[in-house]
Amino acid sequence: MASRDDLGLRRLLGQEMLPLLVAAMAFLAALSIGGALEAQAVSRHWQAGAARSATVLVPNPDQPLPRRDNGPEVTRIDGVLRVLRPNQDLAQVHQLSPDELGRLLGPWLGNATDPRSLRLPGVIALRLERDDVDLVVIGQQVAAIAPGTTTEGHNAWIGRLLTLATSLEACAFAVLGLVGLVAIAVVIAATRAGLAARREAIEIVHGLGAPDTYIAGRFAGRIASSAGFGGLLGTLCAAPVLAGLAVLSAPFLEGAPFALPTRIEDVPPILLAVPVLPLACALIGYLTARLTVGRWLRSLP
Repeated sequence: MASRDDLGLRRLLGQEMLPLLVAAMAFLAALSIGGALEAQAVSRHWQAGAARSATVLVPNPDQPLPRRDNGPEVTRIDGVLRVLRPNQDLAQVHQLSPDELGRLLGPWLGNATDPRSLRLPGVIALRLERDDVDLVVIGQQVAAIAPGTTTEGHNAWIGRLLTLATSLEACAFAVLGLVGLVAIAVVIAATRAGLAARREAIEIVHGLGAPDTYIAGRFAGRIASSAGFGGLLGTLCAAPVLAGLAVLSAPFLEGAPFALPTRIEDVPPILLAVPVLPLACALIGYLTARLTVGRWLRSLP
């Protein structure tokens, strides 16, 4: 009995716009999920990196420090480096070369500008061993050697990054929720149109004793298959866009060109979350149609 189309649903719903509408909703949902997860991943990666990074700025880096006990002449930046390098709380101490400073300042000063011709402070990049390293103590130590030296953490940038990422995620999930509501409304409209078009046949079958669960199940099954097909179509259309997003975000996550993942934990989150969209569309279609048909059948005499 379940294999027969005694309600004429195949002829009725097969020509509807439901699959295309659901495909559009699935496409937007895939982009929302991908954007939210990628923003979250980039934020988490940058937050972890910034929390363990600091910068030391040494004014007049080549100016010699006062000699002690007739020792060799030491510049201000060399004196700071001698204090920093033995520190066990620092995983890495790197003095930026003039070429590195030139690349950093190139977008603002132009690539033709030689950093050596400018009175720039010496810049030392620090990589902290732990998140709880006290930068105040380190700053006091280097300032005692070379007065005027400043040590800056990246807490302000971390706060701004978290605010931006949270805003992007909130917007993405708001769009996802709106898309879900629109999809539910589309399914309800399609189900009601099917009920109106097949009202006479349904009333006859219902009058002959067909259970409400049977009629609702047949409608819900047909709607679910159409919605699932639309969800699959929309997901396939979104796949190239999401793949491009994964490629663009890979350097920000790893600092290296994009490469195909070899382990499941290395697969970008969007490639794991998006494939469930067709199932989600089918489930939304099935539950919505079943509830809509059940409510309509209860209103019959």
